[in-house]
Amino acid sequence: MINKLNFQRNILLSRYTSFRIGGPAKYFFVAESSSQLKEAIKFAYKNNLKFFVLGGGSNLLVSDKGFDGLVIKIQNSKSKIQNEPKQIVSQLYGAGNSRFKIIYTDAGVKLNDLVKFSAHNGLTGLEWATGIPGTVGGAIYGNAGAFSHSISELVKDVKVIDLGSRKELIYKNRDCRFVYRGSIFKKDRNLIIISANLKFKKAKKGYIKRLMEKYLSQKRKNQPLEFYSAGCIFKNFFIDNDFKKIKGIKEVERFKKCGFIPSAYLIEKCGLKGAKVGGAMISKKHSNFIINLGNAKAKDVIALINLIKKEVMKKFNIKLEEEIEYLGF
Repeated sequence: MINKLNFQRNILLSRYTSFRIGGPAKYFFVAESSSQLKEAIKFAYKNNLKFFVLGGGSNLLVSDKGFDGLVIKIQNSKSKIQNEPKQIVSQLYGAGNSRFKIIYTDAGVKLNDLVKFSAHNGLTGLEWATGIPGTVGGAIYGNAGAFSHSISELVKDVKVIDLGSRKELIYKNRDCRFVYRGSIFKKDRNLIIISANLKFKKAKKGYIKRLMEKYLSQKRKNQPLEFYSAGCIFKNFFIDNDFKKIKGIKEVERFKKCGFIPSAYLIEKCGLKGAKVGGAMISKKHSNFIINLGNAKAKDVIALINLIKKEVMKKFNIKLEEEIEYLGF
């Protein structure tokens, strides 16, 4: 079975994460279709192996020891514009409305490739994702977003494999239970995303190009794109009724209006920009990024994460929650 499905052994996962950190996977398999994905999962169950489905590896920290199980790299990569019947368009968006188009996309499609594909076809809505690494499946899983937008705004429906029933199911947008940097797929690990239908608006290509350039320019200015990283390490802190417990923040009214406190603000106010452990450093450009200076280990990143959490709690009485996920710890 291993030879038939072309399983590999002891593959360094650092090659498959945007952090470029991580030890080997005991087994590694590239699934180029949903049928191959199912076969790989079947293999894991049959051999009592833990398994992990990997997308673009852009929001992930892998242990230096690696993963003692099977990593399935999902690499189905088809995108196409769906020609919906007029009656379906009418039901979704109102009679006579042809401003919307649906793009079918496999989970393994690179998010940045989908940005370019939609732009090439004069479809707007995903420009904010310009330059974001990772895959569509991963973006839906974690409800990725930027510039006050998120992937949940575009999702019409998502096709998944339910590991419990071994069936393929369709989850409509409301069924996905999207929240800030989360979804039902993040809570229920029995649901593996294999594809999605996303809804876009038509727009002039010049308008779309200007938006893409605007967002990319802001990212280059404010984010350390020249270094390997996993993107933002922590979720922003959303203000609730316990706001009075928070201490040491002068701009209270400003944050009350927007409803959250950026984690980068909290980390910077703790004086942690540029803090270094081994080959990892808290970015001087954006303090919610931990960057790999070239030889960082997972243990270095963990040490900085623990330092940030400790100092933010001590100074502000705020407990930060990671946006990234961990594998092999």
